[in-house]
Amino acid sequence: MFSSSQDYLPAFVLPLVDLLRSGGPVVALLLILSVVAFALVIAKLLQFQLLRVGRHGPSRKALDLWLDGARSEALKRVSASKSVMSDILQKLMRRGLHASTDTTHLKEDIERVCNARINMLRAWLRPLDMIAQTAPLIGLLGTVLGMIEAFQAMQGAGAAVDPSVLAGGIWVALLTTAVGLTIAIPISAIVGWFDGRIEAEQAEMEAMVTAFFTGAAADRGTASVVTLDAQHAEPRYAT
Repeated sequence: MFSSSQDYLPAFVLPLVDLLRSGGPVVALLLILSVVAFALVIAKLLQFQLLRVGRHGPSRKALDLWLDGARSEALKRVSASKSVMSDILQKLMRRGLHASTDTTHLKEDIERVCNARINMLRAWLRPLDMIAQTAPLIGLLGTVLGMIEAFQAMQGAGAAVDPSVLAGGIWVALLTTAVGLTIAIPISAIVGWFDGRIEAEQAEMEAMVTAFFTGAAADRGTASVVTLDAQHAEPRYAT
């Protein structure tokens, strides 16, 4: 019945059916993990796209405007952007316009906000990493179980062992390890790529927040440094 139903399956599904038939439940479990991993990768890519991860041009321009004194224009630019970095700068700029803002407390609190944003970007990476680590082990387990079954069959056959049957059992057993590695290798590479993007975003956050409080004195030479004065509604410039 199962073989006759294959006639109604799409051509691209047939290799999967043969793979499941040869590898058994271990391959079925690995294929389920691959589907979960694929869904998580798509979700992360969409998240990075929506949060504009890696797109720092508008935020840098807004920070330059702020340091040049065009605070309204700078706030307008970061408010219009949906990136993670623009959201952090928007919080800094809105608080920087208030006379009662305590610089020390603002630095500590913006660090909390940055950590929360980084943790948000790291969401779902742990399951992906777990799949990448466990898939080869699951495949190896399937190989060990298949080898045990093959050698049990050889022992039961005694002297009448058919080498072709034994070889067939061994390659089927090795199939699960191959499937596990096929899943784990690209997932590991993708997780590394996501980690690299997040680390770059974290470094950019630290650089922009520091520049906001110091006025980017190192880049601007003798330019004025923006400081917050509790007695004034506007930031003052200290040379």
